[in-house]
Amino acid sequence: MISNFIAIIATVAIIVLWLISIQRKLVVIDENISNAMTQIGVQLSSRFDVLMALLDLTKGYAKRESETLIEIIKSRRNVITAKSTPDDVLRQEGIISEALDRISMITEQYPELKTNQTYIEAMDAVQTFENMVRTSRLIYNDSVTKLNREIRKFPVSMIAGMLGFRQRDYLEEDIIDMK
Repeated sequence: MISNFIAIIATVAIIVLWLISIQRKLVVIDENISNAMTQIGVQLSSRFDVLMALLDLTKGYAKRESETLIEIIKSRRNVITAKSTPDDVLRQEGIISEALDRISMITEQYPELKTNQTYIEAMDAVQTFENMVRTSRLIYNDSVTKLNREIRKFPVSMIAGMLGFRQRDYLEEDIIDMK
């Protein structure tokens, strides 16, 4: 009788410990995804800052075009946070890409701008932040793969749903042409 009771308690304890370990593992992976998205947001924000500096520089050459583009960016720019979606990131990258295309058109009209040291340094910074975003994308997508894989495995799939974990979307690569 007592041995049956001890066996039941031990079995329940093992199941509870197993459930706790599954929950903790899923939380760690989910936090890695959130952290990677936050890092992407920080790097995109830095790219926007450099982009605004580039636009300030182009004001001396094409004031009207630069001011219009600055207003467009300010109105369409959103901050990427841990709760942002891959679509949010793609929209923000699209804004950056559009602005870089327009800056490229301005530099084609004013070739002396391409030789300006501040312009060169700002374009280098834009590229550096883009490389950092790519690295964070890899980390994000790797973490999403781990989470999605865990959630799809039986019996974790049943537990994950009860704990509120769901499969996440991947961040698709959107290559920005750095002219």
